[in-house]
Amino acid sequence: MKTPFASQAQLEAIAARYPTPFHIYDEKGIRENARRLKAAFSWNPGFREYFAVKATPTPAILKILHEEGCGCDCSSEAELVMSERCGITGKEVMFSSNNTTVEEFRLAGRMNAIINLDDITLIDTLTQALGQVPETICCRYNPGGVFTVGESRDGAQVMDNPGDAKYGMTRPQIAEAFKRLSKLGVKNFGIHAFLASNTLSNDYYPALARILFQLAADLQRETNCKITFINLSGGIGVPYRPEEPENDIKVIGEGVKKAYEDILVPAGMGDAALYTELGRYMLAPYGHLVTRATHEKHIYKEYIGVDACACNLMRPAMYNAYHHITVLGKEQAPHDHKYDIVGSLCENNDKFAVDRLLPEIATGDLLVIHDTGAHGFSMGYNYNGKLRSAELLLREDGTVTQIRRAETLEDYFATVAW
Repeated sequence: MKTPFASQAQLEAIAARYPTPFHIYDEKGIRENARRLKAAFSWNPGFREYFAVKATPTPAILKILHEEGCGCDCSSEAELVMSERCGITGKEVMFSSNNTTVEEFRLAGRMNAIINLDDITLIDTLTQALGQVPETICCRYNPGGVFTVGESRDGAQVMDNPGDAKYGMTRPQIAEAFKRLSKLGVKNFGIHAFLASNTLSNDYYPALARILFQLAADLQRETNCKITFINLSGGIGVPYRPEEPENDIKVIGEGVKKAYEDILVPAGMGDAALYTELGRYMLAPYGHLVTRATHEKHIYKEYIGVDACACNLMRPAMYNAYHHITVLGKEQAPHDHKYDIVGSLCENNDKFAVDRLLPEIATGDLLVIHDTGAHGFSMGYNYNGKLRSAELLLREDGTVTQIRRAETLEDYFATVAW
């Protein structure tokens, strides 16, 4: 059973001040989770988490994570600017993008961010943008094929298909990129790869680490380029369904340490720093989308209309993703009514749940949609003229701060030339 991090009384009081729908984040949970991650990798002195800004591009969240020692992983001009305005610059920023423009490279260079090159041809773009390449550069690797690792604790195999992904360089390309970059003056190299998404297995990160550690050892031997850091990227998942197992970050950290000691230390690379760029793992469980039931419809199925829609949370419509729903005040009631929970968009996939067994819902009930702290608000849009909701922060002391106001019609029309 998933339990909201705020009570019905709290959320009703908040909704009286900030109308639904709204996204709300749990500061206490965010900080505690960041500290667990840091502790799990404390054996590596250079470890740093570069939070994937794309997951939750909200300045108040970035500042909280920065206070906990996290940097920012940025993928666009706007994300770089947001990071800079939050006081996060220099080597605390990793710039990982694809189809990157000269202008984006110039901004990343001005900020002295670590640049993670997605493609070997971008060496020329980077040189054009900056005149000369920075002394520290990272390159993204794509091994191709299909990636699999064992089984997760619920019996499902962890599998993804890097060969179909548009990201990263082939093995020959990354070696060639290192040689070219070395001739251009790069002194400190990093490697990066992302092979699977939202994994619920403590084995994924250690398996990925072994691939990257062996690649690092081989590349350093082949090219004589000094590899100073290895970015394990993201991919550690969260249990969206109540019955799914939760990853144990301490066990994951120990598995990566074993791989580090088996491969990098014997290769004379025991000083390499480890980086991560987690988004979903850092934030998803610590965000709720709170919405109110506004309508009941009884036709061929039973529908409950709510004041949120796919513009507030795209994942169910886009990926058929499951998000748990709590009907506040009815947590102990029988889940004996089968509903589709729907928004008001002119699209039939605007559904937060399909054939979901829930307690009987009445108009006016508050619903909590769980695990929306990452890839929730950030993927919002304005289809049908829907306005983006407010973002709120539940502080550690129990107070609530509005960290982004809801859009208005004036905002929606602000860019229009009438």
